[in-house]
Amino acid sequence: MDNNDSYTRFTGSIAEVYDSQLVPLIFEPYAADLAKRVSARHPLRVLETAAGTGVVSRAMAHALPKHVDLIATDLNQPMLDRAAAVGTPRPVNWQQADATRLPFDDASFDIVVCQFGVMFFPDKTRAFSEARRVLRHGGVLLFNVWDRIEENEFAHTVTAALAGLFPADPPLFLTRTPHGYFDLKLISRDLADAGFSAAPHFETVAARSRAASARVPAFAYCQGTPLKDEIAARSGANMDEATSACATAIAERFGPVDGKIQAHVVIIHR
Repeated sequence: MDNNDSYTRFTGSIAEVYDSQLVPLIFEPYAADLAKRVSARHPLRVLETAAGTGVVSRAMAHALPKHVDLIATDLNQPMLDRAAAVGTPRPVNWQQADATRLPFDDASFDIVVCQFGVMFFPDKTRAFSEARRVLRHGGVLLFNVWDRIEENEFAHTVTAALAGLFPADPPLFLTRTPHGYFDLKLISRDLADAGFSAAPHFETVAARSRAASARVPAFAYCQGTPLKDEIAARSGANMDEATSACATAIAERFGPVDGKIQAHVVIIHR
């Protein structure tokens, strides 16, 4: 994840909780989807930006032949440290890098891939321009973004529960950032402003998010994302109380802990 905003830094215990709780809850099905799309294009050199704790990197390491050069980058070193510690079935080059200032030569990759990281870029047009710069002619930028929060039931329920707990100053990280870049017209305009002349192809992909108990998604969102910092900055309820309130809201809304998640996949050629 790439951003200078302190509320979007995945540091400290957030990286561990994010990887152990949130990744299996919402990210794994989309990682498998992106890895399948990358593999189908038979690339020789792949760059991943905003790789986080490596869920897509691991999926691509399984899906791609060993001769494919796979470089995974992220601005936040703690996320890469977690990714490297978990490991992959084949070598991956983990490298700290800012997606808006990539340290790679022009036209040096067949594919640039990014899972749920674009929303965190402080300058999306510049990040897209950098991806275009390092892509070879005919190469592909492939990324996904979360759809509006109303289409993602656990995130929406958590946000509503916290708004009830902190009515004067509701924590809106999930709405503002992870679920704040879903407008396909805006994405198209940002890509065009970055220099892409081709029209992007969009696919909306729905999946299911399941957990053994309501506390799992409550804990994952409240303590495995920068939402943790927003909760901690407010008075009126501590972290445990906020997490419990979200768990109660999820349990009341869902019988089995099974919620809809939905994202847009974006594909554009260089």
